[in-house]
Amino acid sequence: MQNTPTSPANATSEEIDLLALLGALIDHKFTIIICTLVFALVGVAYAMLTTPVYVANAVIQIEEKSPGIGNLLGEGGAGDMFSSPSAAVTEIELLKSRSVIGQAVTNLKLDVVAEPKLFPVIGAFFNRRFQSSPDQPVAEPLLSMDSYAWGGEVIDIFQIEVPAAYQNEELTLRAGDNGSFVLYGPEDEMLVEGAVGESINESGFKLQVAELVARAGTEFTVIKNDPLRTTLNYQNEIGASEKGRDSGILSLSLQSPVPEHAVGTLDEVSRLYVRQNVERKSAEAQQSLDFLQDQLPKVRQDLEAAENALNAYQSSAGSVDITIETQGVLDQVVELETSISELLLKRSELERRFTRQHPSYQALVEQLGQLEARRDRLVERVGSLPETQQELLRLARDVKVSTEIYTAMLNTSQELDITRAGTVGNVRIIDEAVVDTRAPVKPKKALIVVLATLLGGMLGVAIALLRHALNRGIENPELIEQLGLPVYASVPFSKDQQVLEKSFKGKLTSQGSHLLAATNPADLAIESLRSLRTSLHFAMMEAKNNVLMISGPSPSVGKSFVSANLAAIVAQTGKKVVLVDGDMRKGYVHKLLNKEPEPGLSGLLVSTHTLADVIHKTEVENLHFISRGQIPPNPSELLMHANFETLLQQLSKLYDMVIIDTPPILAVTDAALVGRLAGTSLIVTRFGMNPAREIEQTLLRFRNNGIEIKGAIFNAVEKKASAYGYGNYGYYQYEYKSDAK
Repeated sequence: MQNTPTSPANATSEEIDLLALLGALIDHKFTIIICTLVFALVGVAYAMLTTPVYVANAVIQIEEKSPGIGNLLGEGGAGDMFSSPSAAVTEIELLKSRSVIGQAVTNLKLDVVAEPKLFPVIGAFFNRRFQSSPDQPVAEPLLSMDSYAWGGEVIDIFQIEVPAAYQNEELTLRAGDNGSFVLYGPEDEMLVEGAVGESINESGFKLQVAELVARAGTEFTVIKNDPLRTTLNYQNEIGASEKGRDSGILSLSLQSPVPEHAVGTLDEVSRLYVRQNVERKSAEAQQSLDFLQDQLPKVRQDLEAAENALNAYQSSAGSVDITIETQGVLDQVVELETSISELLLKRSELERRFTRQHPSYQALVEQLGQLEARRDRLVERVGSLPETQQELLRLARDVKVSTEIYTAMLNTSQELDITRAGTVGNVRIIDEAVVDTRAPVKPKKALIVVLATLLGGMLGVAIALLRHALNRGIENPELIEQLGLPVYASVPFSKDQQVLEKSFKGKLTSQGSHLLAATNPADLAIESLRSLRTSLHFAMMEAKNNVLMISGPSPSVGKSFVSANLAAIVAQTGKKVVLVDGDMRKGYVHKLLNKEPEPGLSGLLVSTHTLADVIHKTEVENLHFISRGQIPPNPSELLMHANFETLLQQLSKLYDMVIIDTPPILAVTDAALVGRLAGTSLIVTRFGMNPAREIEQTLLRFRNNGIEIKGAIFNAVEKKASAYGYGNYGYYQYEYKSDAK
């Protein structure tokens, strides 16, 4: 029997044979093409069916100074005190903080998932392409699967609160008639029921559905997620980066399959971030204003005390006036004391905002030290003045310094109040969020198709190379001859024989035999068997008898095909030939000849039938046939019986050639029993199926039984690009059980 051809053989060495690999690829070209096409089609289907993902983009500017009213007061105004450049990294972290993202989650109810249930794989495709109309707001269900949404379904949940056990769990809302619905739990247990617009508060559930457009029976997925988990997810999903180094321009992005969702979320986050920035700047001014308002009463008390002391001294001293020299010193001292007092005030403010190691604090301390040193030098000059002028200078200085400080603090307080009221922050939205719906970012259809096609091609190549590597069957008859076994014939693979094999499997037909030699005598396989016929004519001339045994290493190598067709073409030369099916376990030669299996060889050997009973004529002239008969429980014992030897002696006298088809030697011992009585023994090997090691084991098995194998028949030879030698391959034991009766 000829089976479909198997994979290529291995190379004769462990070195990589590029030609053999190339040949393997050529031999498996259809496998590679099919894999490539299948993966390409899968890639196209994936690209078409996958829900597109869009990206929304927004731009925010971070300014170095706040554009509030406080800047109108000049470089030294209160507004300048609190304006400092903002690092982009800091602003990005503030933008993605839980205070901003979390508030957006709350405002937009992003922790609530409410969407229609779609049919797997194709549901999203149909849903996207449905266009609703007043006459048909929702799509008709496909194949009566009305529990799924097919397009046009809408749900809007205004409020939902669930018990802790149902948080983050997938709930099912099933639409009913006239806006009614029922909410089911994960185990399909009914939780609550209600209608659109109705506020439900029972069993720990608070639910209000604002809008529901769907057929009765349509199901929606409802999930109430943990707000914190949702916030963390959006912190990861929202992208924020600075455009260029120190540009102060932040680019925000968010991907979503729903463009409106991405736009709304980014806009809300941007709005909350700007508002938080304004509130932060206003809070800074408010803190400073509170500090100054706390200090103003103390400074006023100091001013009043200084004025009273000056007036009292002048009254006691008889209205003493300050000289010109003393006035000049006084002006310098007052200027220094005023500056020192302002710096001390700023130091107190900086101590609340920064550590003492901060550069701003260190610079202020250095400046304060310089002013105090100048003041000390002026104090030494005052010591040279008359005592009356010294005391008058001291009292006048206290009054004037207190007045200057009080006036400056009062002005600063008013500036801060104006700055606080006019604070607009140092960030603003340049571009609101937009989405280009014509260019989704996912999936990359062209890229997916190309990658899928390449992957399919690579997989096909991998399969071809793997089959080439795993198969060690011989594909070159020269390698058989290298084992010391002549190759009598190389029989090409026959597609016609393959068709015949399919036809005779099963019950018998009335169409005659299924011999290729009878149906298509011009087939190349038959021509090669004619060459074998010629070789056997000379090989059997020196044999002890005219009995030819044909066996093989393993099942499915084509022994029965060779035996039956060889018998037919020998008979066509005018010689009387008898074909004996010696395989009393699985023999099927009777099917090739379209004959009944009984009576046959087994009945003859147990003496239930005579020779005349078991010999059947065929449609081929001069060709007779003995079938296997009824499958016996002890086929080997029957072949060892003297009746079998007597049978062969009788047939040898009656016929010019006796051809016996036997089971494979590596499976059972029947072939060895027959070979001892046969004058000539041949084995059949199959192209690309039997490795060298297996053939060596076959020869050894026969040699151990005293049987010389004359040669081999190389069956089912194909034209292959990778027909290279053999290598070591493990010896297989073949299971060969008898067919059931």
